[in-house]
Amino acid sequence: MQIDVILDTRASARELRDLGVLAERHGLHGIWVSSLLDSRDPWANLMPLAAATSRIRIGPIAVNPFDTHPARIAAGVLTLNETAGGRARVVIGGGGEALQALGITPARRVRAVREALTIIRAAAGGGPVNFAGDLYQVRNLQFRWLTATPPQLYAGASQAQMLRMAAGAADGVMMSDMPAGPAAAALGTLHAALAAAGREPVAFPTTVFTAWHVYPDREAARREARRWLLLRGIFRPWLLAGFLDPADVDLVMASQPAFARAFAAGLDVVEGVPGRVLDALVDNVTVCGSTDDLPAIIRHLRAFKAAGLGGIALRLYADPAASIRLIGREVVPALA
Repeated sequence: MQIDVILDTRASARELRDLGVLAERHGLHGIWVSSLLDSRDPWANLMPLAAATSRIRIGPIAVNPFDTHPARIAAGVLTLNETAGGRARVVIGGGGEALQALGITPARRVRAVREALTIIRAAAGGGPVNFAGDLYQVRNLQFRWLTATPPQLYAGASQAQMLRMAAGAADGVMMSDMPAGPAAAALGTLHAALAAAGREPVAFPTTVFTAWHVYPDREAARREARRWLLLRGIFRPWLLAGFLDPADVDLVMASQPAFARAFAAGLDVVEGVPGRVLDALVDNVTVCGSTDDLPAIIRHLRAFKAAGLGGIALRLYADPAASIRLIGREVVPALA
């Protein structure tokens, strides 16, 4: 199983470089960086890391075609890929809540991601790109300077329509904040679509974005996990129904403003939501515990491998260097 880590690209280019070199030294497969509205530019920020490493794969998640035209995404990933010698990759997603700050309301997300992937793939081929889609148009675009093998193009996909689209248009998929059971069900949908497209699942990378909150202090880990719950994709009733009773599902769905207020204030309590519900969310959509809990944590991660996923991408928070060392020492060999 391939183990990646996800870093915050609000870190400096020097910090990302040093963490990426450390990750490569500890046997990790790849580095992803989050692409956020208030972050440094992910393409520029990854350049020193691309130049300082030779094996590890690198790229941003999740770039969307609503705030950046696919042709400009293509220029970014292909420039990074040139510096990295063909090791770059990117997750194209349908945009998230951050677009609201730009006054953008994403529409036809599946179509938008499909067209973006199509344009980027065509540009990576080196020939002229002429594309007339429903949402995007490109005329007479050609990157004549390409030298590296094309980058890997992932789709951010967790539900049926996006998964089916990805089977035909992407090189792989990254699911978001999914427990092993729902991830296995999603893989069933994906594999059926791959078969219909004449593609082999073994050649199609699959991974899942999962938050990593593992520190010597178990309670500190749990407090951190609670503080970030707003961003864990918890407002999906079909997912919550797998581990909460119907009344608690309704409570979480009705408490979105309270989760947002807690997140903005940096709190690990959410007004009106019992601690037992917060703990259930942490236990099911994150990897959380103390370093003493590593046997249980590894069993938790092995469930993703048993579900059929080819990889897992662990979003790091406090002390990413210590987390990389721990993951390299304990998780990478356990899931090999």
